[in-house]
Amino acid sequence: MNKISMHVMSAELFCNALENLSAILEKGLAHATARKFDPGVLLAARLAPDMLPLTRQVQIACDIAKNSVARLAAQEPRRFEDNETSFEQLRARIAAAIDYIKSIPAGAFEGSETRDIKVPAGERTLEFKGLDYLQRWAIPNVLFHVTTAYNILRHNGVELGKRDFIAGGRER
Repeated sequence: MNKISMHVMSAELFCNALENLSAILEKGLAHATARKFDPGVLLAARLAPDMLPLTRQVQIACDIAKNSVARLAAQEPRRFEDNETSFEQLRARIAAAIDYIKSIPAGAFEGSETRDIKVPAGERTLEFKGLDYLQRWAIPNVLFHVTTAYNILRHNGVELGKRDFIAGGRER
């Protein structure tokens, strides 16, 4: 029986999700351009009044992905400014997050299944063992924010389908 590595289940999974998110954003910008409306309308769009807009969904997906991989590899996560105001800047942030994730060697994940992980969450700190953190917190959170970004664009008329979410529109 082959052992599934923490690197594959974190770094590789998150890079794939972020690559697909970048392709989804590309379609969002193309939609706004083709219909001749300000792309900022989509960047500020949200599914419900109490939900964060598209821009924040993308920023959070990037942050959780890169921070999770760094924590699992026992590294201090690289900080990003939250100052993106365009689709191009969001896609650059995604590319920077992917580059950062790919810069962490697979060997850094050795023993991460049982590594103590602490996540600041407002006034409190969440504590996990590495595998539990990955399965119950990191993966669901990254996929939640990628899915929400997808849904915001889809709700606003961008022609997206399951293939875009799974493969960024690329045939596999």
